Amino acid sequence: MADIVLSKGIRSNLLQLQNTAANVTLTQGRLSTGKKVNTALDNPTNFFTASALNGRAGDLGALLDGLSNGIKVLEAADNGLTAITKTIESLQSTVRQARQDKTFKTSSYTYDKTDFDGASPMSMSFSGGAVGSTPVAVSLQKSTVQGSGFAAVTAGTAGTITITNANVNGGAAVTVTLANGDDAATIAGKINTALDAATGGDGGVSASVDSGGQLVLSSLNGGAITVANGTASGGVAQIGLGGSTAYVGKSVDELVDSINKNTGLTGKIRASNDAGKLRIENQSTSDLTVTGITAGAIDGGSGTGTIGPNDVRKNLVVQFNDLRNQLDKLADDSSYNGINLLLGDKLKLFLNENSTSTLEIQAKNNNGNARAINNTELGITSATDAEFESDTALDARLDNLKTAMDVVRSQASSFGSNLSIVENRQDFTKKMINTLKGGADNLTLADMNEEAANLLALQTRQQLSQTALSLANQADQGVLRLFG
Repeated sequence: MADIVLSKGIRSNLLQLQNTAANVTLTQGRLSTGKKVNTALDNPTNFFTASALNGRAGDLGALLDGLSNGIKVLEAADNGLTAITKTIESLQSTVRQARQDKTFKTSSYTYDKTDFDGASPMSMSFSGGAVGSTPVAVSLQKSTVQGSGFAAVTAGTAGTITITNANVNGGAAVTVTLANGDDAATIAGKINTALDAATGGDGGVSASVDSGGQLVLSSLNGGAITVANGTASGGVAQIGLGGSTAYVGKSVDELVDSINKNTGLTGKIRASNDAGKLRIENQSTSDLTVTGITAGAIDGGSGTGTIGPNDVRKNLVVQFNDLRNQLDKLADDSSYNGINLLLGDKLKLFLNENSTSTLEIQAKNNNGNARAINNTELGITSATDAEFESDTALDARLDNLKTAMDVVRSQASSFGSNLSIVENRQDFTKKMINTLKGGADNLTLADMNEEAANLLALQTRQQLSQTALSLANQADQGVLRLFG
């Protein structure tokens, strides 16, 4: 088949129409995709630069999920610390309530000192309560020993004697130094001074001189008195102990004083004079047994009486331990996505796409060692009845809780600082992603207004080209009319 020969005008118009159609297709493609660079053929430099920017933005976008999870882990830990703080505040309130409570049970017993005058020692004792299972006895009498050989020391050199009271100074002997020429009054003064100095003011033995000039030693607590020559020299060797022991009932005030000064009972019971009766206060959260009681009267026999416990403090012990148990449960439940910062877990966050910038978050002590936030690490031990019986122990417990509170608050502050860092990094990453995508868009996105205007112009040009092609055809047809 022979080639068709087109005229110059037709060919020119046809070529223009083809170019216009190609430009229309290109413009329509940009309008449909919104990009002016869709492939490397469109603009290699812009295409590959935009691809790199979008790739980095995508990598940073993947980090945002990790940062978001990290924020939730920190929020979960903060929720736990907030709840633990409230729990410690409740524990402090419980201890303060116990410290302020003084509703100790008491009993008053009738007492007649004349019932205890005689030759036999008599006592009452306390057991149970804060005293414990081993009874602590208190004498109901004073014993008096009068010496017949305590005349003035008139000859010889200075020397010493030793005096022992079984119920004072742990039963240890107290040495008294005497000088040549000391009379009975001087010796009595030296004995009292030495005993008071050795026992902190509670000598338990009183030395005096009777009307006959004899030295008299009286036991104030029922303990047996022993006097021995420490140095058998000169006049000191002449001192001896004679006479017999007699027992005299203590007055109510003397009995009160003996009970309150007994180191085995201090802080455990308290005695007072209740209009001539002996009043005993049980400073414990368990029953106190008083032996030597019959029908509400003190007789020094085998009968017993019971004084009930402080139920308020006893119940507060239970309340304290219940709250303490909740603290550990709060710590155990403060996890997110398997990570629990309050149990000492480590949270590691990647902050850039190359993993060269990271942040590790973990609860640590002052030495930088990992730790959990729980009762063991905070030093909050279980409360006991014995502890809540003692104001001193309760004060120590309050100090312990304050220290625990300081640790929790310090850790909360540390996690708060970490949370601020992560949130700041999250905002930075979001903005960086927008910057990278914006830069890529500037290189590849089309101006939709411009492309729309271009399409309209191209469509107009296309119509004009079609018209010109039609006119060129008509010119060629004019030649055919010559042969018609």
